[in-house]
Amino acid sequence: MSSEYNESQIQILEGLEAVRKRPGMYIGSTSSRGLHHLVYEIVDNAIDEALAGFCKNIEVTIHKDNSISVLDDGRGIPVGIHEKKGIPAVEVVFTILHAGGKFGGGGYKVSGGLHGVGASVVNALSENLKVQIHRDGKIHEQNYERGKVLHPLKIVGETDRNGTFVHFKPDETIFEEVVYSFDTLRQRLQEMAFLTKGLRIKITDTREEEIIEKDFHYEGGIKEFVTYMNRNKDKLYDKVIYCEGEKDDVYVEVAIQHNDSYVENSFSFVNNITTPEGGTHLSGYKNALTKTFNDYARKNKLLKDNEVNLSGEDIREGITAVISIKVPEPQFEGQTKQKLGNSEARGAVDSIVSEQLTYFLEENPQVAKIILEKAILSQRARDAARKARDLTRRKSALESTSLPGKLADCSEKDPKLCEIYIVEGDSAGGSAKSARSRQTQAILPLRGKILNVEKARLDKILGNNEIKAMITAFGTGISDDFDIEKLRYHKIIIMTDADVDGAHIRTLLLTFLYRYMPQLVEQGKIYIAQPPLYKVVKNKKSHYVYSDKQLDRLLEEIGREGIVLQRYKGLGEMDATQLWDTTMDPETRTLLRVELEDAAAADEVFTTLMGDKVEPRREFIESHAKYVKNLDV
Repeated sequence: MSSEYNESQIQILEGLEAVRKRPGMYIGSTSSRGLHHLVYEIVDNAIDEALAGFCKNIEVTIHKDNSISVLDDGRGIPVGIHEKKGIPAVEVVFTILHAGGKFGGGGYKVSGGLHGVGASVVNALSENLKVQIHRDGKIHEQNYERGKVLHPLKIVGETDRNGTFVHFKPDETIFEEVVYSFDTLRQRLQEMAFLTKGLRIKITDTREEEIIEKDFHYEGGIKEFVTYMNRNKDKLYDKVIYCEGEKDDVYVEVAIQHNDSYVENSFSFVNNITTPEGGTHLSGYKNALTKTFNDYARKNKLLKDNEVNLSGEDIREGITAVISIKVPEPQFEGQTKQKLGNSEARGAVDSIVSEQLTYFLEENPQVAKIILEKAILSQRARDAARKARDLTRRKSALESTSLPGKLADCSEKDPKLCEIYIVEGDSAGGSAKSARSRQTQAILPLRGKILNVEKARLDKILGNNEIKAMITAFGTGISDDFDIEKLRYHKIIIMTDADVDGAHIRTLLLTFLYRYMPQLVEQGKIYIAQPPLYKVVKNKKSHYVYSDKQLDRLLEEIGREGIVLQRYKGLGEMDATQLWDTTMDPETRTLLRVELEDAAAADEVFTTLMGDKVEPRREFIESHAKYVKNLDV
């Protein structure tokens, strides 16, 4: 491996215009997600040094003013004069878009940094940024303000180490709110540490009196990632199956372990970037798993000659898997660039997993038997589920009477213009049916709490009347038969009471949708209605308020004397007109879109809150209790 990394390897693609004008184009949004993305961009540069074999430690600190510093012990960004630009290479990296050592200049073999926009975009969107480089025995420093250079690169001291230190304060005129979430950063940094075995990442939060520190260091890499994700589940066997190898310039790592749940959790990554839509590497993994287990089952008479092969879904029931590959030039496809297209990745993953999994099963017949017995049970349940599922399939337009009887459908036939409200209880359902716009808004009332799908197999889930009604109304089918093209409403809105029961019903619904119709979540079709918490009447004028903060603001504005304050506990307390004005009128309502930021983190939360084990749930509630508001007593 060449350790040469200097100014000649920094290549320039284009200038740094428009980042401040259109920040969403570069970091996705100016909301909390975009704010946290700034940290990942700088950390990604340090991770690239780790992937190249030159960085062992990364330290991220959240300072009291919500500024961030990132320190690594890599080689340090080159400081020599760039041949084409005539300025130091580090200045090129921080002031010119699409400049970096990742474009075939030999700086990095594989890179997780997103197309070299990282450092310059962070600089452009920061009030101020300081970079210090420890290299060649000297400390080099440059400071910037909103992307502009404040002074030439200067030497500020001597050093006996190598590495890069970046300290930046996000620009409050660009971001909606500059407040970092420790939990969000912790989850992402922990994931990065799992994916880069041997790398140590430390995060420190100095904002409170009690400083919080977390240190992540995993010599086992993704094997420890799988163990971590299965820690609140009952594992079927102790070993984590691990396959590793390199073929056609593709470095492959796969770790798998089954638990006693009924859902699959496979997480795929390319150069440490998550690929929620999968791609060729995931196809290769699935093909290898299905073929290898069926071959083993036939050879060892666990499947009889007259029995059909196990499907991939049967074998992957209850699996937790991480598929991580490194490729020199990843090609992403799909609208969101979250799906890998490299054809060589499929063959590499398939070949390495097939060969090493075959060895593992031969050497661990007991584990092989446990997995295959679960898969055979899954196959039988799947057959039963298929029969139940036939009853929930959407019929043609001529047979629309098959839609659930309690569904009040809308008259509009274009799904893009239609929305469905999932409402708890018949009384709220009645109000909603009276309040709605009949042309575009459908109402489906649910009776009571639906089944907790975290603890049930598909055949049992499809026996639940409320779930059956939802599947039929949506029209997409479920699980293997899911087809988003058949979705009858492009907005699915969960509307429950603002109390503990309402929150529980909402969680049960989200668990079902996340586990069995994840594409609806991924494509932004799921919303949560925001009914008002309070009605304030003063001088015969009504005001609806959606949070305690809003209530305080309103009372400061209109005064606290002579008001009538009503706290809404349920949707049924509002008449149809109030429900329309506050919660259902597209012109005035507030909807929260359910977004999937991190699949592994989402899986962890659903397992903790909805799974069988009590202890992790108790710990979660205790650690998050201080953030709870409006809890019913």
